[in-house]
Amino acid sequence: MHLSPSRALTAAAATALLMLAVGCSGSTGPAAPATAPATGAPGAGSGTDNPTSAVNITIKDFAFAPADLTVAPGTRITVTNQDNTPHTVTAATKAFDTDRIDGGKSTTFTAPTTPGSYPYICGIHPGMTGTLTVK
Repeated sequence: MHLSPSRALTAAAATALLMLAVGCSGSTGPAAPATAPATGAPGAGSGTDNPTSAVNITIKDFAFAPADLTVAPGTRITVTNQDNTPHTVTAATKAFDTDRIDGGKSTTFTAPTTPGSYPYICGIHPGMTGTLTVK
């Protein structure tokens, strides 16, 4: 059987979409969240005893929450600024720096791959402090 070029293209597109749908449906359970909330509860991205693959830092009322965070090397960290003024998350060693995060905006950075303790500040408001521990 010979298909016209437009029918062949339609059939190829339908096949590709079907293969994509089948490939994406191989999950056996609900998808894990892309980031773990940093609520301060152990195991919830607070970093107290249980490093996770992705965590959040929230900036609100000129403070980092959580201010002290423990993560695995190379963890992606999302920083959300809930204040109306810009802030940064800047390591004292310059191992990481988000640059300016305007109010209401978010950005991500990657934790260092070398284990250790990394004190950080807001480069605009140096009274805002925290510590990122990588282990």
